[in-house]
Amino acid sequence: MWGGRFAEGPSAIMREINASIPFDKALWREDIRASKAHVVMLGAQGIVSADDAATITDGLDQVAAEYERHGVPEDWDLEDIHMTVEARLTELVGPVAGRLHTARSRNDQVATDFRIWVRTANARALAGLSALRSALVERAGEHADTIMPGFTHLQTAQPVTLGHHLMAYYEMLSRDADRFEAAQDRLNQCPLGSAALAGTGFPIDRDATAQALDFREPTRNSLDAVSDRDFALDYLMAASQCSLHLSRLAEELILWASQPFGFASLPDSLSTGSSIMPQKRNPDAAELVRGHAGRIVGAVTSLMITMKGLPLAYSKDMQDDKPPVFEAASLFDLSVAAMTGMIAETTFKVDRMRAAAQAGHATATDLADWLVREGDIPFREAHHITGEAVKLADTKGCSLEELALRDLQAIDARIDDRVYSALSIDASVASRASYGGTAPDQVREQVAEARAKLKRASLRGP
Repeated sequence: MWGGRFAEGPSAIMREINASIPFDKALWREDIRASKAHVVMLGAQGIVSADDAATITDGLDQVAAEYERHGVPEDWDLEDIHMTVEARLTELVGPVAGRLHTARSRNDQVATDFRIWVRTANARALAGLSALRSALVERAGEHADTIMPGFTHLQTAQPVTLGHHLMAYYEMLSRDADRFEAAQDRLNQCPLGSAALAGTGFPIDRDATAQALDFREPTRNSLDAVSDRDFALDYLMAASQCSLHLSRLAEELILWASQPFGFASLPDSLSTGSSIMPQKRNPDAAELVRGHAGRIVGAVTSLMITMKGLPLAYSKDMQDDKPPVFEAASLFDLSVAAMTGMIAETTFKVDRMRAAAQAGHATATDLADWLVREGDIPFREAHHITGEAVKLADTKGCSLEELALRDLQAIDARIDDRVYSALSIDASVASRASYGGTAPDQVREQVAEARAKLKRASLRGP
């Protein structure tokens, strides 16, 4: 393939470092599809004859059928998937196969193939996130009234509803879906026809190939087209951000499933046992989702560093663009699927959550708010009074709600028996009825709105 430029073939080291077929063979479907679009265009433009175009197209179909049945062979002397396909095509149809590479380069080939692959990965991510968000919404609807402690610094702060907590992750993942959609929109340009870097002198029809490959339009600058990997970085950035959210949710499930919390029981199908301790029920799937986030973030870092100092146009460094994307996509898809199963099948221990919400003086802020509202006391003074009440309740070993009225009035005489209406956890969550708050009615409204959005998105399609 190198022709007469080199007197000797590459050394064994060069052969190994130069070959990308072990990983870029994953692009064989995209490569054959793009090649078919290209040769059809060449035939339509009269650049190759109709007979040659038909012969090449039929040959590419034969190659695809072979790869579908038996996989892609790895011949490192052929370097990559592009030359592997062309070599097999030549074996099948003869020298006419050489016409396929007219008006293109491996530079625009790989840029096109990789974009198509990443486009599919974006679509998979959006479908997976839709399923996970639907699971969160359904469970939130079931638990709109389920009270649990809300935490700051992992300390009991205020009572919230489990539905509200789950909907917080729905919001995070909705932003993630927006990022994947934006990435999908930005990559929707076709590099094919940019050739090596400068375009081509042949009268090609780039709009035709873009349309055949389901792109919105051709890329506008040939130098940028062959050297751009923003589309891969966009995917990895969206996957990285989303993996952080998945990791946070996984961590919560791990905590909730532990005996000290006892808020949840994860499904058997996504848990494991211990080889030595028969009582153990380990949240391994959640822990692996948490662990995968580090590898996905590592993937985006890897590609960013690869790209950071490259001059225009193509450099061989860019051969290393695909392994981090392939690995991250596999980990990401698996993480989303595992988390969807966990959310759908986890059993929430409602009584345990409620008991935990009643401990830790979670309604202290409600007492302070009551003093402001009913006693016309500045909030900072009310905060101090409430602190005294919490200290007294700790001394007596009871909740704020269980303090006698005389004890509360000893702290501040402006307190009367109406205060008890504000000190129950049910009253607390019901009072948080501001838009986006934890009140059950607010949660049900958010669930209904989310269901409608997901339905509209499913009707719209990818």
